[in-house]
Amino acid sequence: MAKFVPTQSSYCSMQDENKICSFDIEVLTGPTEPLLHSMSRFWLINSGEGTLRLNNRSYHIKPGAVFSVLPWQISEITEVVSPIQLFVVAYYFDTVNEIIKAFYNPGSRQLSIIQALMKSPVLYLEGSQLESVRTMFLSIKEELGMESTMDSPSSQSPGWELRNLFITNKLIEILICFMRAEKMVTAALKQTIEPCEIFHYLYSHLNEKITLAKLSKIFYMSESSISAYITSTTGLSFFDLLNEMRIGKTINFLLYTDFTLEELAEILGFVDSSHISKVFLARMGMKANEFRNIYQNIGDLCRIKDRRDFYTMISYIYRHYSENLSPKLLCDRFRISPTELNQILLYQVEMNFSDYLNFIRVNRASELLLESTKSIMEIAIEVGYNTEKTLTRNFLKFRSMTPGKFRQSIRLQTTDWRERKDPYAKETT
Repeated sequence: MAKFVPTQSSYCSMQDENKICSFDIEVLTGPTEPLLHSMSRFWLINSGEGTLRLNNRSYHIKPGAVFSVLPWQISEITEVVSPIQLFVVAYYFDTVNEIIKAFYNPGSRQLSIIQALMKSPVLYLEGSQLESVRTMFLSIKEELGMESTMDSPSSQSPGWELRNLFITNKLIEILICFMRAEKMVTAALKQTIEPCEIFHYLYSHLNEKITLAKLSKIFYMSESSISAYITSTTGLSFFDLLNEMRIGKTINFLLYTDFTLEELAEILGFVDSSHISKVFLARMGMKANEFRNIYQNIGDLCRIKDRRDFYTMISYIYRHYSENLSPKLLCDRFRISPTELNQILLYQVEMNFSDYLNFIRVNRASELLLESTKSIMEIAIEVGYNTEKTLTRNFLKFRSMTPGKFRQSIRLQTTDWRERKDPYAKETT
């Protein structure tokens, strides 16, 4: 029987699933089995020595080392020379990353936090730098208590309502240490892409149409090898792994938008509302709408109203796609600059304004092509284009085929494309 790499829990705290962060102390006396992390972590090594293998690269474990583990990376302690004692901070990377990009980047600079942490996943600190970072870890412990001892401060303690804000700032301080270290590293020789980086690529491109063929070109591996690697490592098929990763982003949209499940399915890459409902129920143990009803009123992290406004803007584009939308119209309506508009969209849906609008229009056109007998010109006008040529150009971009070819080929495959597990499976086989 194949030996799968265990996957870490999707919660940073088993005491309280709503926590954005948790603190604990661990002691390792021997090597560990590989672990696939769905939750981000910082490790601060207080004592001991050994070797960590992170995403197929080895790093020296010693006092003063601080490690960053990102979602869907694989870690393994391969050697323990002397018992290792470490502080562990588990946190929701997506939440912190979103706050940094939306509220801590006034110059609208291009920040690639993920790339920085992948290039420099370890800091070797000493002296005042080490004490400064240790103080950050201990400040988080003082606010949250220890996970393993269930020692959590009371919600009645003074300043409790500011806890999330305080914790978020401490996490950002730690991230900044890593990002500054990465900036100081001179440009290195291009490294060979490791198979384990497939997981991180998938996580970073969830809203795109990801196929085995596309991964094959990026990682220079055959489709069958990639599929076999994913299954042998995680025990999940390619599509099941994508669904697992998409659940995290689904939670954010359920908390901060009023999108229907059908709309969320399209935005996040699920097949339809039934598909997202089944995956969510299986993974979270409750229905998506039930989750929304329970948690939406308490989900405003750090009381940041603007975060909900960002989703409102995305919702507006989604529901007015057939109108004559323009960046200026959106900027005037939501009182933001063109730079802020694209910055928000690039983070939230990983597309600029033009691509997101055309993405929605092409999806609507796809439905009309399959569910009606309207001409391509009629469909083009209905979804917001002035000419058939404009629809065709964007259809080629997002579907890699013309509208006519799409209507013909998909109907030849199935009479109801929504019933299929993957409506574009023909392209990935």
